[in-house]
Amino acid sequence: MASPSAERILNGLVRPVLAIDAGGLVVYANSAAEAAFEGWVAGLDLRDLLPGFTLSLISPVGPSVQRLACRRNEAYEVTLSPLPGEGFVVELRLAAGTASVALTTERDELTGLAKRNTLMAHLDDALAQEDGLTTFAVHCIDLDRFKTVNDTLGHAVGDLLLKKVADRLLAACRRSDLVARLGGDEFVVLQRDVEDLAAAERLAARIVDLVGRTYVLGGHTINIGASVGVALRGASTQARDLIRNADLALYEAKRAGRSRFRLFESSMDTGLQERREMEIDLRRALALKQFELSYQPFIDLSTDQVIGFEALLRWTHPTKGNIPPLHFIPLAEENGLIVKIGEWVLRQACMEAATWPEEMIIAVNVSPLQFKADTLLETVSSALARSGLPAHRLEIEITEGALLDDTSNVLVTLAALRALGVKISMDDFGTGYSSLAYLQKFPFNKIKIDRSFVATDNADNEAILKAVAGLGASLGMAITAEGVETAEQLARIRSERCTHVQGYLTGRPMRPDLIPDFLKRSPSTIQNETA
Repeated sequence: MASPSAERILNGLVRPVLAIDAGGLVVYANSAAEAAFEGWVAGLDLRDLLPGFTLSLISPVGPSVQRLACRRNEAYEVTLSPLPGEGFVVELRLAAGTASVALTTERDELTGLAKRNTLMAHLDDALAQEDGLTTFAVHCIDLDRFKTVNDTLGHAVGDLLLKKVADRLLAACRRSDLVARLGGDEFVVLQRDVEDLAAAERLAARIVDLVGRTYVLGGHTINIGASVGVALRGASTQARDLIRNADLALYEAKRAGRSRFRLFESSMDTGLQERREMEIDLRRALALKQFELSYQPFIDLSTDQVIGFEALLRWTHPTKGNIPPLHFIPLAEENGLIVKIGEWVLRQACMEAATWPEEMIIAVNVSPLQFKADTLLETVSSALARSGLPAHRLEIEITEGALLDDTSNVLVTLAALRALGVKISMDDFGTGYSSLAYLQKFPFNKIKIDRSFVATDNADNEAILKAVAGLGASLGMAITAEGVETAEQLARIRSERCTHVQGYLTGRPMRPDLIPDFLKRSPSTIQNETA
């Protein structure tokens, strides 16, 4: 077994050890010393690091000791031993009767940054200052799209990326700030001596900018982002409260679109309590079967006949009444409950559709998380088998979000669903960044144009409708215009050669027991309503 190197031994010491040249410049510092002085110290003058230190008192022939009163009323015993040739080894020992977090030396093995215990100790120390003049900020940082890098390029590249991120965070901060890694892709910066709110905002913006710049690692060009939540000391007296507040602000930064920062506001605390309460209610609703499905018809414009329905999730809370999907579905996406809820929707929708007239289609929205769970194919197969619904009558609707993070695996799942006979449509087409690219990668059966292009009648939207309809015709894909609410909108949709339409004008969402009566109505009745 190879002997450990001298540097490895020195870095394993709890006590800070440095080496200086004859002029007092630091030429080496072990990990404990870098932690003690909160950053890179090589090349700095020891007299700047330890005010009161004097070179003239050093003995050239043996160890000498100086007792120094330093920052935060800390007292150090500094032992200096001459090196062969020139220079000295410097050992720092906290003098008896004093205590300091500056000598806390827990370091993250991968990045060399401080670990959680070190961060919390420094926070406690900062909060203990009694002068009332010391202001600081906590920045909680989460990397955007880091998991995708790990999954596609491997953990070795992921580790290299984390090291580069650590370097950029250190570059963004001052030497007096503390940068810590809590684990995974979570980092925290303790920003000291914050003059005002603007100073904290400047650092947060700098972090978002630097971390978000392109990386080139192992021949790969990598683009990630950073979401940052910032909390100032304020009235907080506990380190965990500050971290919690910064975490809440981080959550809001992610909700706002990621790759940005948010400052903590007291209203975020209220929002957290409301989300926790709704999460409990969501779990209870799933267990007690409080969810229901409504069905909105879509019309074939060539015949003006109803050819199918889209299943829409509804939740009637026992005390709060009807809760809009926009209020609870994003939360279900965040906490993963959407996977179980989505499975229920698929099974229930297929059971209902099996009772409809033959060839009537049921369209079901599928969450990106259902694709990531790797159980979607099994769930669809099971739902079809239990209901007896033919596969060609089921239409799975996905959004671009399902394709963004793991395109190759999602496309494999979509191909397997197509092999079963299931139809696949892209929902909310035109709202993402790469919709056209996805049409090239997978032969969707249908494109659903987002309602925003239907709601406003202007030259731009008219041009987009015409272009998408033409694209669908050339690719052999059906085109559905969503959100049609007026006869004028319907006329415009017809003129642009869309093949299907869906909206309040042609049929509002309805309970399943109302569908038979709705289907008894003749095509002429629908035409009369839309004329």
